[in-house]
Amino acid sequence: MREFSLPALYEVPADGNLTDLIRRNAAQHPDIPVVARKRGDRWEDVTATAFLAEVREAARGLIAAGVQPGDRVGLMSRTRYEWTLLDFAVWSAGAVTVPVYETSSPEQIAWILGDSGAVGCLAETAGHEAAIESVRDRLPDLKNVWQIESGGVERLRTEGAGISDAEVDERSALANADSPATIVYTSGTTGRPKGCVLTHRNFFAECGNVVERLRPLFRTGDSSVLLFLPVAHVFGRLVEVACALAPIKIGHVADIKNLTDELAAFRPTMVLGVPRVFEKVYNSARAKAQADGKGKIFDKAADTAIEYSRALDTPAGPTLGLKFKHKVFDRLVYSKLRAVLGGRAAHAISGGAPLGERLGHFYRGIGFTVLEGYGLTESCAASAFNPWDRQKIGTVGQPLPGSVVRIADDGEVLLHGEHLFTGYWNNEAATAESLSDGWFHTGDIGTLDEDGYLAITGRKKEIIVTAGGKNVAPAVIEDRIRAHALIAECIVVGDGRPFVGALVTLDEEFLPRWAEEHGKPAGATAAELRTDPDLLAAVQQAVDDGNAAVSKAESVRKFRVLPAQFTEESGHITPSLKLKRNVVAKDYADEIEAIYAS
Repeated sequence: MREFSLPALYEVPADGNLTDLIRRNAAQHPDIPVVARKRGDRWEDVTATAFLAEVREAARGLIAAGVQPGDRVGLMSRTRYEWTLLDFAVWSAGAVTVPVYETSSPEQIAWILGDSGAVGCLAETAGHEAAIESVRDRLPDLKNVWQIESGGVERLRTEGAGISDAEVDERSALANADSPATIVYTSGTTGRPKGCVLTHRNFFAECGNVVERLRPLFRTGDSSVLLFLPVAHVFGRLVEVACALAPIKIGHVADIKNLTDELAAFRPTMVLGVPRVFEKVYNSARAKAQADGKGKIFDKAADTAIEYSRALDTPAGPTLGLKFKHKVFDRLVYSKLRAVLGGRAAHAISGGAPLGERLGHFYRGIGFTVLEGYGLTESCAASAFNPWDRQKIGTVGQPLPGSVVRIADDGEVLLHGEHLFTGYWNNEAATAESLSDGWFHTGDIGTLDEDGYLAITGRKKEIIVTAGGKNVAPAVIEDRIRAHALIAECIVVGDGRPFVGALVTLDEEFLPRWAEEHGKPAGATAAELRTDPDLLAAVQQAVDDGNAAVSKAESVRKFRVLPAQFTEESGHITPSLKLKRNVVAKDYADEIEAIYAS
């Protein structure tokens, strides 16, 4: 199939903007909690009425500081209550939010704030403010910086005391559906980040159709989401706006090191994450079971969950014997795993990378269905996702209702719909290159099945052509190898080479446990263990599993274990965890040569 579309389930209000949502919530659901904020060790609910009041107070401060309609205001912070509060405050002042990743370097900050012409920036910490001040001489438009942790929100409240609610409401009403709401800068795996201009229409079309298609997961007064993804990323913004549109309660977690504790305390009904989160939950549970001498039980339970989920897709369904085994393991294993995820959630939405078919079946088999989706910053997050009632594991689902997915002759995925960005800020050439006749060229390679379910098989620019002329899409085998608990990242190489090889990094959280179980020295690092025969055998097992998913010509023949993980600080991954392949290839050229040296 070359093209598929679904009718829209939500009509975008022509004259409205996103601030309408919080006023509507206060009018129609005044006492329902729409946000929860963490104070000390306790979660406190914020009603729709209280949230609107706090947004207005912050918006008054922005107006008093001279922020004009259409001005750009930077927002640099981890995922916390104030992110959502200030996002709606910027919109209520008639301005445009420009997210800045809290891990951004001064050089990146200077580019994003400078290119967007931001007149102010809301920064979380003293370190963030210092980084902004270090490049202040390159930001002629920047007039104000408010630091959240030193009372920036209170300062806005105080300084805006002379601005009336009527003036805020007047400002809030200025933007229409086609006005810019935000400029989100792409992470930039190559070159400088480009600013994607997303309008209020884009968010309405995106979030309205997501909520309506997944309506049973968005029950006002009952459903809740705990957001731990970066809100500077468009996926986090989708969650924020969709929760306001539904409306359902949203909570924020800045530090995912304590995620399991926060999930247990907040008890969300839905979890939003990226595949690495779900991989780590599985790997940690399996490792704990092995440490407790229950590894065989866990593995049998996992196999049963996968078998049960696969049987759900057959006409006959699970057999009586399989149902009995599944029920036993539900009591022994699955219920404990669901408790780790908060105990109330039956669904998760995953994006950013493929989850993998095996893990997809595992999670559905334990009663926690992970619905995979696909999108880009330019498509305001999800452009396809699995419906809650008709999931196809191994795909990223059907198109967003009201949009179209087309497969070009060369296999590239093209998108069309109201959710698509209007262009790149100050970059007409890049806009013309990616947008043609209303179609966005994603750069991804994919297929559509007879029911319109999309599968992503790789990136056009990442296709490897071996010396023998074989075209290899790295994503499939990389995802399978990375699913192993010991593996942090895998990058396939082999362009113009006689065979396919791979560079592998070790998961620094899991490595100490593996080392202890295999009698290695305490505190041994990846650099010290990278040539250890036992470790190489374990990595080879992961590679063999990956090779099982591809043809012989596409399989990894040799690999090298690198001395350290790829990090944002090392310059090898973006803030949204995408690999900068060209940087890795350059920095580890000697390691790649070593693969082919013998």
